[in-house]
Amino acid sequence: MPSDLVLKTMNAVHRAMLTLTGNRLGASFGGMPSLELTTIGRRSGKPRSVMLTSPLREGESYVVVASRGGDDIHPAWFLNLRENPDVEVRLVGQASQRMRARVATPEERARMWPLIAGRYRNYAGYQQRTKREIPLVLLEPAT
Repeated sequence: MPSDLVLKTMNAVHRAMLTLTGNRLGASFGGMPSLELTTIGRRSGKPRSVMLTSPLREGESYVVVASRGGDDIHPAWFLNLRENPDVEVRLVGQASQRMRARVATPEERARMWPLIAGRYRNYAGYQQRTKREIPLVLLEPAT
């Protein structure tokens, strides 16, 4: 499974690629739009940003997958938003917007997971690697 250092390096490379190419490379991966998710650190209280892809849209909400590459532990960003669901989301090339994160209900996950895993096989592989059920998170416009 990817180490924290590998994940941070991947994020730094992604950001650098976006900056160096004027958002031409890295705005999407495999047909999924890239977005920057900013959470508040559950221990530090400081903003923490991570680059993610969104394999599915539900109305005005973006769905992200808390896979951490199929690791047996949840990603830090997921733990942060569970503690404080008020987040900021910025699609590549767009302004940040305040959103509220929530974990998909079991019914929502049962409906969405086959769509995501069927279209993006890497997620199906991640789920096979871990005993935990990989959460789906909906990033919804703040009201």
